[in-house]
Amino acid sequence: MDRKPQVVLPPITDDAVHQQINRLARRYVDAGGLGMELLSIVGTSAETLIERLPGFVRSRMDGLTRMALRRAFSVACSSRRVLRDRGDWFNRMTSTVSGAAGGAGGIAGAMVELPVTVTLLLRSMLDIAAEHGLDPDSEEVQLECLRIFASAGPMEDDDDVDLGLLAARLSITGQTVQGVIARVAPRLSVSLAQKLAAQAAPIFGAVAGASINYTFARYYQEVARVHFGLLRLGRETGIPPEALTEALRLAIGRIEHRQPLRSA
Repeated sequence: MDRKPQVVLPPITDDAVHQQINRLARRYVDAGGLGMELLSIVGTSAETLIERLPGFVRSRMDGLTRMALRRAFSVACSSRRVLRDRGDWFNRMTSTVSGAAGGAGGIAGAMVELPVTVTLLLRSMLDIAAEHGLDPDSEEVQLECLRIFASAGPMEDDDDVDLGLLAARLSITGQTVQGVIARVAPRLSVSLAQKLAAQAAPIFGAVAGASINYTFARYYQEVARVHFGLLRLGRETGIPPEALTEALRLAIGRIEHRQPLRSA
């Protein structure tokens, strides 16, 4: 079978563009830091959280996640016509209160709260898209939100998956929002299952729910700013998205290996 020729991307020579990419890279690397601290306060390991869930819940997580995503798009988009953007802290606190309320009810309360959390996270992403001059009602922005959800969240340890996402390995060209939801839901459901499991104990559920929801809100807001910041940078400069994502990937790698970043 013939192999496709490797595409050679033109180098980015504009120092101002590199400065913006470096800022986005730093934001991306810092996105999950607080999350792991909060999870350690909850006192449990993300790798074993999912074992706390009843078997029937684990088996239904993909379906619950798909349903939550579908409803979230409808509710989040409609809510923007009624309530104006409130900013990051308002969205984080709303998500935190929702998590506490759901966690206080144990596993049943957490399951009821799950679609609310997904809707609040999506609404926050759409607000950030509008902040970057993009149309939150456009399919392009909604598909980008699904890319963000596909990064799985602060409880996911696979950095290669996240970098692959930023490098646009999740191809969504020519697909509808509903079609991409089916591809994103399995990965997101793992992280949401961990969240539900952490809230399963009623005594600690409210604390766990509030802490983890705050972590999720902060994480997805930061990653959304990276995604939409890169999208806006491409529109402003005309640089191909592939070149920008590759530059971002390299900048993230330098930060993680504590190497000096390129600057003007």
